[in-house]
Amino acid sequence: MKQYYLFAVLSVSMVVVAMAFAKRDNEHPDKHLEIVLRNIGHQVLLHSKDSTSRVLPVKTVNDNTYQISFENSFGFTPDTLMNIVHQQLAKTDRQGGYTVSVNECVQNQTIFAYEVNTASGDLKPCRGREQKIGCYVIEISFPSKKSFTYGWLLPAFIPVTLAGLYFARRRNRISEPQELIEEKVGKSLSNETETVLSIADYKSLGTFLFFESKGILSLNGKTIELSVKETKALSILTSNQNQVVGRDLLMKEIWEDDGVFVITRNVDVLISKLRKRLSADPSIKIVNVHGKGYKLIV
Repeated sequence: MKQYYLFAVLSVSMVVVAMAFAKRDNEHPDKHLEIVLRNIGHQVLLHSKDSTSRVLPVKTVNDNTYQISFENSFGFTPDTLMNIVHQQLAKTDRQGGYTVSVNECVQNQTIFAYEVNTASGDLKPCRGREQKIGCYVIEISFPSKKSFTYGWLLPAFIPVTLAGLYFARRRNRISEPQELIEEKVGKSLSNETETVLSIADYKSLGTFLFFESKGILSLNGKTIELSVKETKALSILTSNQNQVVGRDLLMKEIWEDDGVFVITRNVDVLISKLRKRLSADPSIKIVNVHGKGYKLIV
């Protein structure tokens, strides 16, 4: 019975701790971020040779969007603004991805904007074009933070407790050693994987076997799982070995046919990932054909 009570106490403690951390997170607003945003405005004014006018209070549009406004008009260079924002946000936990737009005060039109995205690639148009003096508002938006929801732990508490009691009652059951069980399970899963791959269609790619329908590369019994986009890109390249495949074709087949429109930078990032996947075989090369696209050479 002591084991049952201990399990119940641990389960309740897990719920209480999760609730405490969630509550603490909600009770403390991010004052540090607000100070960093004000410092961005301060640095922008200094670079426009204005050391006297004020940065107005930072406005919170929503949980993830903030506006920096100014007392007086100013001019700026996009590259300088991007450097300031990057340097300042590096002092926070928000530097992973964000969008910045500079809006005109009167007509609220966006005169400059860019995006930093570590997943799909940065978008930084209109660099090096100096903006004339005017009334501007800088708006910075961050991806939504996934807040921890502890409510689901409460209904999960009952089945978790019952499961714990069930397994505790089986403690006297004679069973095989845990190491032997794990070994059998591992062999079973390995054999199942090999059977699935052996009956699947594949293409030979150097020393690799490319199982297109499964999105898997196999080399000497080891498998590498590819993403959907990596599988599509490699399928197109293998179907056109030693031929130039245009970036436009890759963009269309991989993204645009699904209603997603991207820039050529996304293609370059995807090809870079494929090169790393195939790096174990130096005979396979994906070369860049300047101004045209890519060629798979085996």
